[in-house]
Amino acid sequence: MSFAALLNAAAKRIPPWVIYAAAFTWSLWLFYLGLTGGLGVEPVNALERAYGELALQFLVAGLCITPLRRFLGVNFLKYRRALGLTAFYFVAVHFAVWAFIDLQDLSAVWADIVKRPYVTVGMVALLLMIPLALTSNTPSIRRLGPKWNKLHKLTYGICLLGALHFLWLVKGFQIEPLVYAALILGLLTLRMPIVAAKLR
Repeated sequence: MSFAALLNAAAKRIPPWVIYAAAFTWSLWLFYLGLTGGLGVEPVNALERAYGELALQFLVAGLCITPLRRFLGVNFLKYRRALGLTAFYFVAVHFAVWAFIDLQDLSAVWADIVKRPYVTVGMVALLLMIPLALTSNTPSIRRLGPKWNKLHKLTYGICLLGALHFLWLVKGFQIEPLVYAALILGLLTLRMPIVAAKLR
């Protein structure tokens, strides 16, 4: 049996809810670490960053679904909705920690959104994710028809905004945000028809 077949067989046995459960448990564990000094001397900043990076990681994982299926025959389509909704969950808690624990003042939140471009970019990404999260269900797919696919292509822009947000907020040269940006650009490039045709 090929490696792709092994992965496909494993996917048949592992339900998508495992992703929700693992992500929620991990987010609680990180929060617990923040409360108990396990995230260093700046636990709020560490928690914000951890949730933000997890959101990016789940977005990247979601972008991997189509290339894996198209080029390697690995079919993880059943997990795409869970990956997207989990990414939204981590973006939401990333925002919540920043707004309600770090700043603790909605007027300061608005001032930061207006003043700091990287915050503006992050907020735009969060707002764009809301309609995707609200329509990530079977009744919405049936009701919207072809419009659903067009709407959910916003994911590409959201990924780019997420990468830009991370690149913009870090101080000095850091390799990690560059890696996320490169991964997202590479995965989006694989979706271009001319590139996909050459790789088939």
